[in-house]
Amino acid sequence: MAKFEAKFELLKKEGAARRGRFHTVHGTIETPVFMNVGTSAAIKGGISTEDLREVGCQVELSNTYHLHIRPGDDVIRDLGGIHKFFNWDRPVLTDSGGFQVFSLAKLRKITEEGVAFQSHIDGKRIFMGPEESMQIQSNLASTIAMAFDECVENPSPYPYVKQSIARTTRWLYRCKAEMDRLNSLEGTINKNQLLFGINQGGTYHDLRIEHMKQIAELDLPGYAIGGLAVGEPAETMYEIIEALDPFMPENKPRYLMGVGTPQNIVEGVYRGVDFFDCVMPSRNARHGYIFTWHGTMNILNNKFERDPRPIDEGCHCPACRSYSRGYIRHLFKSKEMLGMRLAVLHNLYFYNDLMAKIREALDEGRYEQFYRKYHELLATRPDYR
Repeated sequence: MAKFEAKFELLKKEGAARRGRFHTVHGTIETPVFMNVGTSAAIKGGISTEDLREVGCQVELSNTYHLHIRPGDDVIRDLGGIHKFFNWDRPVLTDSGGFQVFSLAKLRKITEEGVAFQSHIDGKRIFMGPEESMQIQSNLASTIAMAFDECVENPSPYPYVKQSIARTTRWLYRCKAEMDRLNSLEGTINKNQLLFGINQGGTYHDLRIEHMKQIAELDLPGYAIGGLAVGEPAETMYEIIEALDPFMPENKPRYLMGVGTPQNIVEGVYRGVDFFDCVMPSRNARHGYIFTWHGTMNILNNKFERDPRPIDEGCHCPACRSYSRGYIRHLFKSKEMLGMRLAVLHNLYFYNDLMAKIREALDEGRYEQFYRKYHELLATRPDYR
């Protein structure tokens, strides 16, 4: 198979906001984009890949750590890779497993080689370093693989963060070398797998900038901002994005990991971010919290008991086309799985529709107007009377 050359086109800018197009071996991604999170190669809430196509999903994101634990990346490799495994013909991004190693593992030991830790499922001892992470992701055969990094807590002591980013940079060089090796092997399923580097540095602007300069030297296909949206104030996150903007390669996609709310996305795009992901739309939906163009609603509220209107009037998602607020509330109260499924479908549709409207506003040179209208409105909790 001939080598596919991935390419990011920066189509236009409006202020710092960017409208782009990322060409990959599994299809073209229109940016800004929200990646729908299917941790174990499935969106929680009973959502199929046919559903994902219907709600406008461009990229699915799966979790390296969880798939390595169960069913095993070797199983997915033997079944033809993740695209065949869950019947998806569009791009897939897999994270490196680093965040889960540092957030889920109760006992872990970090060395220069990598991290030894216990599985959160059965306590089994596991070792993961840059090479192991790349090997797992190569077995999964995702479109985009994320580098293995250390995600530090916020706040962490300055000397430790400085030491950590130096190690993360060394790990990145090893990730790149191992991916290049794996992509050259005869038995590799996706020989065009792409590697994104991850910027770390806690909440220290100087360390963030220093690390971004270091990893930009590798000229990778894309770069992510990691270690944010983990407890620090939103304004701190926005300030870090702004500080990094001049130092991130303009001709490469920029991915803000694990973010976030509709307001976070509108703010992130305003500051030059291209890729987003978060479990929030599906997680909130499973508890009855629904995103709309008027803010967030709790479908479990008594005032929706006899409400014949759709969740969001004007929405064209499968739930809003066919069912009322009163019915969906009844499903939740009756603990019927359909309620959860319809709510998740709506929230995923809303996020993908939000990104489509952002791209349209950028195409038409009116993102500033869009931003001023929605950046606060989307964070409200309206009184639906």
